[in-house]
Amino acid sequence: MSTLGLRNGSSSRLLAVVIVLTTVLAAVSLFIGISEVSIAKIIGGGDKEQAIRVLLVSRIPRTAAILLAGSALAIAGLVMQIIVRNRFVEPSTAGTVESASLGFLVVTIFAPGWPLMAKMGISALFALAGTALFLRILRFVPLRDTMLVPLVGIMLGGVIGAVTMFFAYRFNLLPSVLAWTIGDFSGVIRGRYELLWFGFAATVMAYIAADRFTVAGMGRDFTINLGLDYKLIMTLGLVLVSVIASVTLISVGSIPFLGLIVPNIVSLMVGDNMRITVPLVASFGAFFVLICDILGRIVRYPYEIPIGVVVGIFGSAIFLALILRKRHGGRA
Repeated sequence: MSTLGLRNGSSSRLLAVVIVLTTVLAAVSLFIGISEVSIAKIIGGGDKEQAIRVLLVSRIPRTAAILLAGSALAIAGLVMQIIVRNRFVEPSTAGTVESASLGFLVVTIFAPGWPLMAKMGISALFALAGTALFLRILRFVPLRDTMLVPLVGIMLGGVIGAVTMFFAYRFNLLPSVLAWTIGDFSGVIRGRYELLWFGFAATVMAYIAADRFTVAGMGRDFTINLGLDYKLIMTLGLVLVSVIASVTLISVGSIPFLGLIVPNIVSLMVGDNMRITVPLVASFGAFFVLICDILGRIVRYPYEIPIGVVVGIFGSAIFLALILRKRHGGRA
């Protein structure tokens, strides 16, 4: 465990604090927006029906989508880091998100009438294939520096993204691709975010399998010696990451760096035992996205900055800080 790790009791208290803060921010989020919604109106003020309608149709679904997407993407990053055994990978730095986007484009071109659930399935399969390709490529690359791993993933994602943009241009779907590759909660309403509950289910599965993922993170031989099926655990991890990446992309778009920075911050505080870190990573992910979303809504009010942009700014800065911290520690 990290020297900065906290004991179980301290981690439980930290989790409780994060949950309380997230709950408070979630309540605040319900009353931020162009349409005026206040407690006084809901209780019985003017335009009560309109306020309740906005709350039920828009504000509550949006807040739920923020919490679900933030926690699920953070868990996806944690699982991927365990699988690859590298702190600097997540779905947006391993070609997973780009592969999911390509899959969504393919099904949009060839089967536009398919239900959203079927499109999600195809997108998840492409995400799974893209992640598997990333892991396959790593076998042939001499990875002497941990930073080479995300670099390989970013290059792979760039190639897949270029292919996606090419076909989107050829089929006049470029605006659609740009729309779903930039994370944005402004269009979330009741009936358009429910797929994110699959991400919640994947988060629960990650918690159930936390001990197995922790063991798998110690290497293939160690896992097999303990009598566990290493390949099955890895496959489960890839499936969870692919499902989360696809449902998030389809529902709210791409949110970069979230799955990278949150697990690293939590690891610095409580160590690497997934049984302890999964609840904290999920809570911190929801908390971080909620803060960024609120900032995006109030900085240029009544206009809104997409969540992908806000998280990208803060995420890239924290990513750089983590890299510099590692480099400094290496020289020491």
